[in-house]
Amino acid sequence: MPDSGHARLITLVRADRRLRAIPLTTEEEGVALAVGAWLGGERSVLLMQSSGAGNCINMLGMANECRVPLLALVTMRGQWGEFNPWQVPMSRATAPSLAAIGMVVQAVDRAGEVGESVAAAARLAFSTSRMIAVLISQRVVGAKEFK
Repeated sequence: MPDSGHARLITLVRADRRLRAIPLTTEEEGVALAVGAWLGGERSVLLMQSSGAGNCINMLGMANECRVPLLALVTMRGQWGEFNPWQVPMSRATAPSLAAIGMVVQAVDRAGEVGESVAAAARLAFSTSRMIAVLISQRVVGAKEFK
């Protein structure tokens, strides 16, 4: 699911002919596409915002039960500098909810650690057939402003 925290990554993916960006209508659809990609012999990465993580819980249960490796990069809202109070509850529930459904959750709070954290998470996900969520702090992606 595109959001400003993933904008640069999406641009880089679209520019790389070896990769394919697929826009989604819902986060759950992304889980289904990731499972289908794995069954078809491909790897994928699901991009979403913390506000959409709760939408995926039921679908993630299926991926967990089937031991489908899934790497999710989750940009956080409701943290540092947030203006929208509606983002705070899901922000607080993201890590515990994802962990409860079987995801390994790894948080990144420093921009300089994002690359190595994502690489390590990908290695863990695809080598051990586990679901891994890398939560990228709002401090890293920056707080949105209401305009």
